Amino acid sequence: MNYLENKIAWRYLFSKKGHNAINIISGISAGAVAVVTAAMICVLSVMNGFGTLVEQMFSELDPVLLVVPAEGQTLRTDTLPIASIYAREDLEAVSMQLEQTALIRYKDHQLPARVLGVDSLFTSTAHIDSVITDGYYSVWDGAFERTVLGRGLAAQIGMNAHFTGALHLYAPERTGHINLMRPDKSLRHEHAFIAGTFSINQLEYDDQLLLVSLPLAQRLFGYDEHTASALRVQPKSILKIEDLKLKISKILGPGYKVLDRYEQQADFFRILRIEKLLTILLLVFILLIASFNIIGSLSMLIIDKSEDIRILSHMGADEPTIRRIFLFEGWLISALGTLIGLIIGIAVCWGQQHYGWLKLGTGYDYIISAYPVQVQAPDILLVAFIVLALGFLAAYYPSRKIKL
Repeated sequence: MNYLENKIAWRYLFSKKGHNAINIISGISAGAVAVVTAAMICVLSVMNGFGTLVEQMFSELDPVLLVVPAEGQTLRTDTLPIASIYAREDLEAVSMQLEQTALIRYKDHQLPARVLGVDSLFTSTAHIDSVITDGYYSVWDGAFERTVLGRGLAAQIGMNAHFTGALHLYAPERTGHINLMRPDKSLRHEHAFIAGTFSINQLEYDDQLLLVSLPLAQRLFGYDEHTASALRVQPKSILKIEDLKLKISKILGPGYKVLDRYEQQADFFRILRIEKLLTILLLVFILLIASFNIIGSLSMLIIDKSEDIRILSHMGADEPTIRRIFLFEGWLISALGTLIGLIIGIAVCWGQQHYGWLKLGTGYDYIISAYPVQVQAPDILLVAFIVLALGFLAAYYPSRKIKL
């Protein structure tokens, strides 16, 4: 498109039309595009904010990297590939954990729970002290086995950090036959005293998980001291996690998987991506409806400028040239709305981020008081591309109807 075509299109955009209704419809078209664009920026930013918030919650207990067996539930820590991980100088800590389901009982209350056995290096791979809500963190005090429960699980079992009674844990024997006459003899039994409760505001942790010492978990589930379900890896620097992940995967071979925090919570982040995609599709549909305003305003503009079209034709402008003028004119309406919408959307998100205009609520039912927002450059580029692409398509149809 040459300079003359651009100049004419710009003049048509801002000049007075023969009918005032065309100016009004053009303004409505740009306004509709701006509103939808701002809404897309705000909605996607809020979803990013919630995703980051939940990611931070998970990271309080999830390690930076988690090594798990590719098949089966356990791995051996005395094998050569695993032993080589401990010798790496770029790792701050490598912690063992053993996680399986057991039955827990306190007085007359009993229910299944996820038992996570951790060693002394667990605190180097998790921020457990920051999520303790009552009592303190301890799984072994030098004399007695201790346990730390999720706040919801403690409420269900009827305990708190100040109770002195023991929590009993039961798990079936992994080997041997079940004695039908005395089924209780086929259960392994351990007990621990509660030290504290924790909460990260995620049901799969708060309502299901309890922490015990690794030796207790190994005894309860019938494993020796070299058996674990996973290794928790804490690097000295988190700047090049992907490179470290690839190096560890290469050392361990195909028998093991190395999971980052996103892969450890793959189901959650997959659902979040699906929700984000569905939200984008819904807003695109609304934008598509708003784009019909551009078709209407451009069609009326073409009728209004029919005399100009004849003059341009007599001056030597061919049909493709005139079509490009009105195509660019219609696209400019969309571009103007996009620019205004981006500015409004980013400004609203900035204000929400700093001032918390839109409140969630107050009290213990809310983790934060205001909606979290996080504006990301890829979202801005994606929204701009979608809006401008739909604006181009909306302008293309009426411009193709021009006949000399």
